[in-house]
Amino acid sequence: MTKTKRELIKESILNLIRLRSAGTPADLADRFGISERSIKRMISELKREGYRIIFWHGGNTYILEYDMDEDIKRAV
Repeated sequence: MTKTKRELIKESILNLIRLRSAGTPADLADRFGISERSIKRMISELKREGYRIIFWHGGNTYILEYDMDEDIKRAV
């Protein structure tokens, strides 16, 4: 995979995470036609770049941690 393609996939993953539509690593792997391990590596790279990504088990998807913080604030 070229560096450009990898960066485009990471950008797409981040956009899906922002929309809370990423799903599981298996879902993302199917969507992009790559392995689950590659997806997990890319998510780790995004975390190292400063994105606070967590897996939200209640929604069975990746989200940005501050989105969860906002949900908690609204519920209180």
